Amino acid sequence: MQSALPSTQGLTHQTSRSFAESVPGRLTVAFAASIFIAACAHVSVPLPFTPVPLSLQSFAVLLVGLMLGPATGFAALAFYLTEGAMGLPVFNPHPIGGLAQMFGPTGGYLLSYPFVAAVAGWAFRSLRIDSAYARAAVATTLAVVVLFVCGSLWLGQSMHVSASHVWTMAVVPFLPGEIVKIAAAAGLATSLGRLRRA
Repeated sequence: MQSALPSTQGLTHQTSRSFAESVPGRLTVAFAASIFIAACAHVSVPLPFTPVPLSLQSFAVLLVGLMLGPATGFAALAFYLTEGAMGLPVFNPHPIGGLAQMFGPTGGYLLSYPFVAAVAGWAFRSLRIDSAYARAAVATTLAVVVLFVCGSLWLGQSMHVSASHVWTMAVVPFLPGEIVKIAAAAGLATSLGRLRRA
């Protein structure tokens, strides 16, 4: 005879979901995501012809946006920027860090991150595309466009270089890597989403 009471496992799962969906739970998840982004930022390789390094930072931003949605994703990146502004070693390690890095030549990328995550999260949940992977790939592509526009415009203004120089310094060298990051973030987010629903 089956008990009419819910199982302990079911109660635990329900309690954990309730906390994750609460405001304190979302803030906790957002803070944890900011630490993940900081770790990815330190996987970074400087390039001799541009102040913009190759790093896993934008991959982490895209993945966080897809997984957490627009509001919590935005909050995670707001935490991240606040941590960096306080001088914590969360940005990529090649420039000087802190507020000077946030408002230096690569500051446009950093300051765009909350919006990049929000665009990825919003588009992933709003686009009417049947395939979850295709929807995630389109969402992250839109987010990368925001990233490139904000980052390259800021770089051009701060370094007083022409549009053609900005194109070769801030866009072209990074296109292949961003395509890989889009594919990886979309694949990982859809796989984790299936596991979470299972």
